[in-house]
Amino acid sequence: MKHCENLPADRSGGNGSGHGSASTEGERHAGPRTLDLYCGGGGSSWGARMAGAEIVCGVDFWPLATQVYADNFPGAKAVTARLEATTGPGILGDIGPVDLLLASPECTSHTCARGNRARLEESRETALHVLNFVRAFRPRWIVIENVIHMRSWARYKEFISALREHFNLREFVLDAALFGVPQSRKRLFIVGDRVREVPDIAGTSQAGAAATVIDQKNGWRTSPLFSPKRAAPTLARAMRAVDALGEGVPFLIVYYGTDGAGGWQPLDRPLRTLTTLDRFGLVEWESGAPVMRMLQVPELTRAMGFGDEYRLLHGTRRDRIKLLGNAVCPPVVQAIIERLTNGDQPGEVGKPPLRDKGAALPNKRSPP
Repeated sequence: MKHCENLPADRSGGNGSGHGSASTEGERHAGPRTLDLYCGGGGSSWGARMAGAEIVCGVDFWPLATQVYADNFPGAKAVTARLEATTGPGILGDIGPVDLLLASPECTSHTCARGNRARLEESRETALHVLNFVRAFRPRWIVIENVIHMRSWARYKEFISALREHFNLREFVLDAALFGVPQSRKRLFIVGDRVREVPDIAGTSQAGAAATVIDQKNGWRTSPLFSPKRAAPTLARAMRAVDALGEGVPFLIVYYGTDGAGGWQPLDRPLRTLTTLDRFGLVEWESGAPVMRMLQVPELTRAMGFGDEYRLLHGTRRDRIKLLGNAVCPPVVQAIIERLTNGDQPGEVGKPPLRDKGAALPNKRSPP
């Protein structure tokens, strides 16, 4: 799972347990057999499945994530395990061949995380563990997702060079809003094909509006906006919105923290980037007075580009929001895989495969 903003430090799991069972040969689909490393709740796998892939296995070290993954991919194996430098495919059991490898390594330490430097570098190096599975399975295609700041990692060029020993490779910064997702969310995607050159990938959809995720008749509890319990900065953000839009017009405010953009937004634009925090409040008007509630988990699920059929049944509200805030938007991955595979069969046709080199990258630590 791509462990990003404000993720708890104790997502260890690590017992190697699996939920569900791998697909049998008789259940194989025509699409590429797919393994998802650091899978979280399955955003990348969800998008791959929409593109026609057969999902065979997902791996994450947060037990809640693999529980949710198993709910949504009952024909796949969901493995709870921490990937390390010595981890290989043996932890997965017999899952058969892999045509497409998805991965969302930890991203906390590529952003503004705080903590012990050695631990931060250990987090960054989760990307290197993907190479063990590349060498073992020799997948035709690979898609790695992370925050844009991953490119400033001291070992990023080294990592990219190692991937180029196996794949024709391209890097893209893609905004989910340009793939029909009602959220502005820019992420780095490293895309590889062992046989052919990687095509251009760009969003073509019109950005969705935040209004499309709102439950209009839902019974969610609201409370008066103007209350002695409200913090002064919250009320100041709300007043800026009312001054700009006028009374009677609903809007969103950043309830916790700040976003450097006034702390509010209208509903006719994509939602600002979801994080692992419960941060967006909806202000509506009832009988001429403003009332407020937080966006709810079903609304945040839609804002990530999941359909209403996505099952998020476990964990606390806070857990679910963290899981969504760390997820990959499925429509982006769907578009990448449809463009990347373009109806191709996984078999290595065309030019000879790129030469694999078996030596693993050492786990060097950054100097203090």
